[in-house]
Amino acid sequence: MKPIRSFLFVPGNKESMLDKAAFAGADALILDLEDSVPPPEKAAARELVARKIPELAAAGQRIWVRINRTAHIYDLDDLLAVIQPQTEGIYISKPYGPEDVHMASAMIAEAETRANIPVGTVRLIPLLETARSMQLCFEIAEHPRVIGIVGATAKNADMSRALNFIWTAEGRESDYLKARVVMAARAAGKWPIGGIWQKIKDLDGLAKSSQLDRQLGMAGELALHPMQVETINRSYTPTDDEVAYYQGMIDALDGAMAQGRASVMYDGEHIDIAHVKTAREFIAMAQALKD
Repeated sequence: MKPIRSFLFVPGNKESMLDKAAFAGADALILDLEDSVPPPEKAAARELVARKIPELAAAGQRIWVRINRTAHIYDLDDLLAVIQPQTEGIYISKPYGPEDVHMASAMIAEAETRANIPVGTVRLIPLLETARSMQLCFEIAEHPRVIGIVGATAKNADMSRALNFIWTAEGRESDYLKARVVMAARAAGKWPIGGIWQKIKDLDGLAKSSQLDRQLGMAGELALHPMQVETINRSYTPTDDEVAYYQGMIDALDGAMAQGRASVMYDGEHIDIAHVKTAREFIAMAQALKD
């Protein structure tokens, strides 16, 4: 599956925003039925999102939907409405642990069956917003339907409240939990996803935050507003200099191997087969984004 650098949240009750989101340049859209929709409008938002999914997909958008959680389960009416052939995946909020992910997956399977979609087609990304879900992030990431996990560290949001940390722009208070998400996701072969930068107009701050997340190993992040998309995409897109550096590393070792050596000095550093494996993976990722 092609990597996703930017997931853009779009309120599911605002048709004009849904229409504009198609031109925002995000790698994927999250049509939101949860926190961005007032309770009295949730039923209408569900109908609107269900109607818009084929239209947005026809415009080339990758479609994800964040569903609601009821008192005991995730909202089955949401799932039955939005599980369509064009729906790539579902976001779930506030799982307490892997048992909630198993429950959500079973509910998605039921919706897939009713929609005549092969079971397992629709993917799942949990937003880790409880302390217990952070503690069990690897067990959550292991589920076969899960394609990524989110370690969102927005100011005064669910994770901040759950862990009682005091948010700073520098992010020292959340480095551990972000690194934990990266390690769990990578160990399970899934995407670690970061965010969220709430200062919408502070694009310099967003750029710095995104670059730090990428350095930690995040694969992409959540966006709250279309004006954030270009900055996020740029942060997670390999630069021409990076591509040239890694391609040069590959070429240097290929030359050494032709002479019967498995190591060589490159750009002042000792490199060997392990380094070039990293370089090849980087080049493959850059090519996937380009394609």
